[in-house]
Amino acid sequence: MAAVSANVPKRGKPDWVPVIAKYNTPKLSVSAWQVCNSFGPYIAMWVLMYLSLSVSYWLTLALSVVAGGFLMRIFVIQHDCGHNSFFKSRRLNDAVGFVCGVLTMTPYEFWRTGHAMHHATSSDLDNRGWGDVQTKTVKEYLAFSPKQRFYYRMYRNPFLMFGFAPLYMFVINQRTPLSWKYATTKKAKRGLIYTDIALISMMVGLSLLLGFKNFFMIQFPVALIASTLGVWLFYVQHQFEDTYWRPHVEWDYTKAALQGSSYYKMPKIFQWFTGNIGLHHIHHLSPKIPNYLLEKCHDENPSFQNVPTLTLKSSWKVVSSQLALWDDEQDKLISFKDAHQRYLAD
Repeated sequence: MAAVSANVPKRGKPDWVPVIAKYNTPKLSVSAWQVCNSFGPYIAMWVLMYLSLSVSYWLTLALSVVAGGFLMRIFVIQHDCGHNSFFKSRRLNDAVGFVCGVLTMTPYEFWRTGHAMHHATSSDLDNRGWGDVQTKTVKEYLAFSPKQRFYYRMYRNPFLMFGFAPLYMFVINQRTPLSWKYATTKKAKRGLIYTDIALISMMVGLSLLLGFKNFFMIQFPVALIASTLGVWLFYVQHQFEDTYWRPHVEWDYTKAALQGSSYYKMPKIFQWFTGNIGLHHIHHLSPKIPNYLLEKCHDENPSFQNVPTLTLKSSWKVVSSQLALWDDEQDKLISFKDAHQRYLAD
């Protein structure tokens, strides 16, 4: 595996670096307000869900959709803290990020280090596997045994990808000791333990206060909605037909950001709940930009607007097409069906 670095360019500074620099500074007042308008409503929705249990569980489930949206917004704050882009203070970023991580069940420091590697290796064929959706090339797939093909097809199945997988990843897989071997630093290992302790304390405390059944009936649908939404967003922002993948010797940071990440154009209400993460190409270009300045950077710079763009409708098509194999001959992602017809047909 080629050596990688979480730093941005490798061959000098591209011409967009000075252009984008003015968006890299977080504003304390805006960040503080985002904390208030994300944590406050999430807690309020949790209380309303508890009160609704005595009325109708259907009402509870309806409220869980909104609560899941606010939890997704809290995850975006954690995401920005992990990039040290939400506050100027590293210590404040880490403190808020840790609290977010307890609510999202995502150990902050453990996730932060892995996510930095995702940014450094995104769209790099020789450095796959760092916090991304597993993607095989056509040549790799054709070399698989029938058993290996079956496992990979199951992994890429939408019903598993957006059904079982999100809960497994956020609720189970990120717990100690399952994640222990992937924690690359002592700080990340301590973060796993501290997050689990905080989670257990929160679960026990709320269960004693409200009853375990009530706690589960509230938290389970919220966790399911938020985790599925998170996986969906991450998937469609990188797994579209004309995305960008290159061997490490050909890989280019700027192209990986602007061609390998999509602009997910959503209705304003969805854009708000997802913290502008749909402007993923801008985020990959400069992770130091806080979420609330991504749209401003995009709108004020036409050179960042001619990028792969998805809508809610087209993103559904991306998922249903099951694009799962990188075809370097056609320079695009293709489906299992297309691969079999093109390369395995008699």
